[in-house]
Amino acid sequence: YLYPTSGHILVDGRDVVRESLEVRRRIGYLAGDTPLYRDMRVDKFLLFVGAARGLGKRELADSFERVVALCDIESVLLHRVHQCSTGFRQRIGLATALIHDPPVLLLDEPTHGFDPLQVIAFREMLRGLRPNRAILFSTHIVSDVEAISDRVLIIHLGRLLGNGRIDELADAAGVGASSSLETVFANLVRAAQDERERG
Repeated sequence: YLYPTSGHILVDGRDVVRESLEVRRRIGYLAGDTPLYRDMRVDKFLLFVGAARGLGKRELADSFERVVALCDIESVLLHRVHQCSTGFRQRIGLATALIHDPPVLLLDEPTHGFDPLQVIAFREMLRGLRPNRAILFSTHIVSDVEAISDRVLIIHLGRLLGNGRIDELADAAGVGASSSLETVFANLVRAAQDERERG
């Protein structure tokens, strides 16, 4: 909805301004607050989202089975969304993001509401999805980043402070390669604040 004031953004090789609908077809998105139709039954909701994504009958049936198994939501298919726990609602949201098998997956705070076992299962699932798609997720939970990310971007107050593997960021932050990502983040933020104060 907001046009860029400078630069270009390409998603899967498509320009987000000139080819915005094509870009949206290529993205699966899970918002941090998991917006769902709470009064719909889970199975009906997933079928509704798949149809809205333009999936044909056979493709929709196959995709439905795939995301239900992948997100482990068989047990709640006949429940209404509002009857599901926060963790299950998050998994339902993830299923809607994946139903059209997008090459790009955007996740905002994806483990919100998960218990520790669900977090482990989620990380394993993301590892399984990585070979076939680009996955970008935004989170404040550093352990999730350390556990599954190939590359990390550190953003503070709208500025990109670091971009690379964790060991590269540790080097840029002036800390040892074995340092935690929290330490790397804190050092990069402090350096940026000192730079702003100087000038």
